Amino acid sequence: MKKLAFALIVLVGLSFFIDKKETLSIGINVGNLAPNLKGPSPSGDTLDLLSLRGEYVLIDFWASWCRPCRFENRNLIRTVDHFKEKDFPTEKTWTGKQKSVKGFKVFSVSLDSRKQSWERAIKQDKLDWPWHISDLKNWNSKLAAKYKVNSIPTNYLLDHRGVIIAKNLRGRNLDEFLNNLVVQPKAKEKE
Repeated sequence: MKKLAFALIVLVGLSFFIDKKETLSIGINVGNLAPNLKGPSPSGDTLDLLSLRGEYVLIDFWASWCRPCRFENRNLIRTVDHFKEKDFPTEKTWTGKQKSVKGFKVFSVSLDSRKQSWERAIKQDKLDWPWHISDLKNWNSKLAAKYKVNSIPTNYLLDHRGVIIAKNLRGRNLDEFLNNLVVQPKAKEKE
C-alpha cells in the first residue's frame, strides 16, 4: 500500500513538470494565440513581438496623426508607470507557488507614413518603451492588416503565453482589467 501511495505521489508531482501542450489557434480573437508582428523600429532595427514571450504585452496600434491615439498615449503612460512594479501571474509551480513577471510591456505599431512624424510623436508623447515598429504604409500597413485593424487606437492585451486575453481596453477599463490580473501579496500570518 505504501509503494502505491508513493508511486501516486511521484506521478502527481511529475505531472507538474510535464510540458502540457495546449492546442491554440493563431488568430485575433480572445483566446487565440496572437499573430507575430515583426518590423523596423525608428532606428532601423527589426523588432519581433515573439521576443516578448513570457511577458504580458499590450499591442497598441496608433499613429501620430490620430488625435484619439495621442490622447490615449497619456493614459497609457500612467498605466505603464502604475503597473511597472506589479506582479502578473505566469504559472504555478509543483508546490503550488505562483510564479509571476513584473509589469507589462507595450509593443507599439504605428500606422504613420512619415518617419519624422512618427519619431516626433514618440518623443513628444514620452513613449519611453523600446518596442516601436512601423512599415510606414499608413492604412496599407501589412502589420495592421495581420490584425484586421480598420480604426485606431486599437489594442490587444496578451498574457505571458502570447494568448489574447482582451481587446480594445483603454483608460480606466485597461487599469481595472490589469488590476484583476495582478498577483495579490499574501498577508503575513500572525505568530
